[in-house]
Amino acid sequence: MSVVSVGSQLYEPLKKEFNSPNPNLEKCGTYLAKLKISLSELALLLPEGEIPNTEELLIARDILEIGAYWSVQVKDIPSFERYIAQLQTYYSDYSSLLPPSPKMYPLIGLNLLRLLSQNRIAEFHTALENIDPQQLLENVYIKHPVHLEQCLMEGSYNKVWNARAEVPAAEYLFFIDILMGTIRNEIASCSEKAYSSLPLADAETLLFFNNSLHEVMNFVHERGWVVKPAENKIYFTTKDENKIEIPSTSIIQHTLNYARELEQIV
Repeated sequence: MSVVSVGSQLYEPLKKEFNSPNPNLEKCGTYLAKLKISLSELALLLPEGEIPNTEELLIARDILEIGAYWSVQVKDIPSFERYIAQLQTYYSDYSSLLPPSPKMYPLIGLNLLRLLSQNRIAEFHTALENIDPQQLLENVYIKHPVHLEQCLMEGSYNKVWNARAEVPAAEYLFFIDILMGTIRNEIASCSEKAYSSLPLADAETLLFFNNSLHEVMNFVHERGWVVKPAENKIYFTTKDENKIEIPSTSIIQHTLNYARELEQIV
């Protein structure tokens, strides 16, 4: 058995289905599962040792790239992470043997965005170190997540939200929405500490819900906040058990005793 014979049975149907206007993602997943077993048997998931021929490597690389895109479309982040890890060998170790893949930088950019959305900043910077510096400056798929990371470091969350309209590929929206969810929860936690209440319209703007009252109300209920329709306000609930009582009387008494002892020493 060779990857070419496997390709004629499963790879070509996978490509045809996945690239169709309305792909059946369940069918694509079935094809991918069978193809990964075949690639594993042919030592092409993580190739090592004797170098396979170029045609086999190209087919295997394309299967893994389709798998990575499929993972985003079915919102399976662990699967996407595995496909990216398997593709690293093709993008680095076999880069001199294979022609460049047009899917490489879009997928590398997607992976950078995944790391940002998971707040894995150290890994994000490690991944950047493995990218050609010229691509960091010029490649739109790499520049986009780099720009987002800079905005996050500045605390410019409005720029992160605005970047949603400037994605270089539709798949990027999946991870940006996850990132916005993380940002919303951070803003919500800060708001709970800073305010006792907020007008509903202000909360809608502050949390980047883009004039969607339904989404605001869902978020409010998830956080356990209280909405008073008559006032059109959100009231932040606090738990008494989270409050820290400062024993002021005891501290004052200890301070006075300490002062008296110092006087006696002097």
